[in-house]
Amino acid sequence: MTFDWNAHRFSGGVLALDLANTVVFREAPERSQDRFSNRAEVPRFAAAAADFRKGEWGNVEFHSPMSQSEVTKLINIREAINRLFRAAVHEGGLKSEPLSTFLRLGSDLVCDGKGEQMLTLPHASNVGRQLSLAAAAFLSGVRLFEPSRLERIKICPNCHWLYYDESRNRSRRWCDMSVCGNRAKARRYYDRNGKQAGSNHV
Repeated sequence: MTFDWNAHRFSGGVLALDLANTVVFREAPERSQDRFSNRAEVPRFAAAAADFRKGEWGNVEFHSPMSQSEVTKLINIREAINRLFRAAVHEGGLKSEPLSTFLRLGSDLVCDGKGEQMLTLPHASNVGRQLSLAAAAFLSGVRLFEPSRLERIKICPNCHWLYYDESRNRSRRWCDMSVCGNRAKARRYYDRNGKQAGSNHV
């Protein structure tokens, strides 16, 4: 079954976090879902990311992995991104061991790049370029090391996605108010009314 890579699926705000969010409910293993368990979704994600992340990358085409070894490298950097920034949110900063893993995997990706890739940090540009999805996600993550950006990374309490809070006063609570925020409101409403209905029958 194909998956709709719509705007909500890119609520992370930057490519690195979007990639990490291809696994839903990471902090509830019994509910966790990996969208890449169907490998056909990987190139579809890459194509959608090129569209939804134009503000970050400009005119770019992300090459999705073709071989099993390339897919493994993408999954490895995805998990390194998730571990690094999830720990940063929970523990208040970058931690040495997940940072070391992230940098080692990223270095391998950059060195394995074919040809002369434009390995610059993410920036909006009208100049067309091509880049591997895994390498681009690594570079996107590197940009988040800046303290003023790192402190804006949050975890959605509903779906457990990582997201970059771009609000002026960092007051955004949900990855997507129209989806996770509304679901939380609905749960509070039904919980409240359910309790009231139960008390009426006492």
